[in-house]
Amino acid sequence: MSLLERPHASRGGRKRTVPPGRAPQDTPAGLWTYLFLASSALLAAFPLYWMFVISTSTDEATSQLPPVVLPGGRFLANLDEVFSLQDVYFAASLVNSVIVASVVTASVLFFCSLAGFAFAKLRFRGSKPLMLFVILTLTVPNQLGVVALYIVMGELGWNGTLLAVIVPGLVTAFGVFYMRQFIVNTVPDELVESGRVDGATTMRIYWNIVLPAVRPAMVVLGLLTFVATWNDFQWPLITLNGSDYPTSMVAISDLASGNYVIYRRVLAGAFVATLPLLVVLVIGGRRIVRGIMEGAVKS
Repeated sequence: MSLLERPHASRGGRKRTVPPGRAPQDTPAGLWTYLFLASSALLAAFPLYWMFVISTSTDEATSQLPPVVLPGGRFLANLDEVFSLQDVYFAASLVNSVIVASVVTASVLFFCSLAGFAFAKLRFRGSKPLMLFVILTLTVPNQLGVVALYIVMGELGWNGTLLAVIVPGLVTAFGVFYMRQFIVNTVPDELVESGRVDGATTMRIYWNIVLPAVRPAMVVLGLLTFVATWNDFQWPLITLNGSDYPTSMVAISDLASGNYVIYRRVLAGAFVATLPLLVVLVIGGRRIVRGIMEGAVKS
C-alpha cells in the first residue's frame, strides 16, 4: 500500500483511507463552502461578462433600463469599428503591448533571478547594504520619478518610442527581493558547494542548479510582471503621448476620450485587450501547479 493511502482510524474506530494529496486531519468541504466559492467566482467573473454584453450590444441597448443582461449580436461589427478607427491604431497597440510585456517579462525573469542568486548564495563585499538599498527603493512611489525619467528618456531620444516603455522595466526591485527570498529558502548551500566541487562555474550553477529549483517562483513572477506591464497606463501615456506606437491601455483611453463616449466600442476593445491576460493566466496557473508537483517529495 502506498504511503499516501495508508489507513487511519476514524471517530467510530473504523479505519479509513486517506486520499492522495490530503492530510488525515483535513475535513471535506461542506455545502456552505461550495456556495461561498461559487458566489466568489461569479462575482469575480461578472465584470468580464458585463464587458462582453456591452461589447455585443447597440447604442440603444447600452442605455436601456432595466439593463440588458444577455449578449447581443454586434460583437464583430463593434470590433470592426474599433480596428477601423484611423486615430486609435488599436491593432498596432495590441502588437506593441505583446512586444513590451514579453520583453520586459523575459528580462525581469533573467536579471532578477540572477541578482537574487547573487544576493542569496554569493559572498561579496557590500551585499547586505546593496540588498537593503534594493528593499528601500520599494518604498518610493513610481510617480515620484516620472519627471526625472521623462527627462532622461528625452535626453536619450527615446520618448515616443517603445524603448522608453521597455527599458525602465527591465529589472524590478520586487523581483530581485522575491527571487532572493525564494532561493534562500529553496536552494541549500550544500547543493551549490557540490556544484563547485564538481568544477561548475557560477553561471553553470545558476543555469543548471538554481533555475530548475526556482521554476515555480519564476512562473509567479513572470505572471505578475506580464500582467502589470500589460496593464501599465500612466508611463506609456506620458512617454507615448501623440505617438503612432501606443500600447493597448493607451489605445483604450483614446477610445474613451471625446465629448461623447461610445461604450460599446470602448468595452469591445477592452474585452479583446483582456483576452491575452486570461490566456496567460490559464497557462501560467497550470504551470504553477505542475511546478509544485514536480518539486514535491515522492515516497
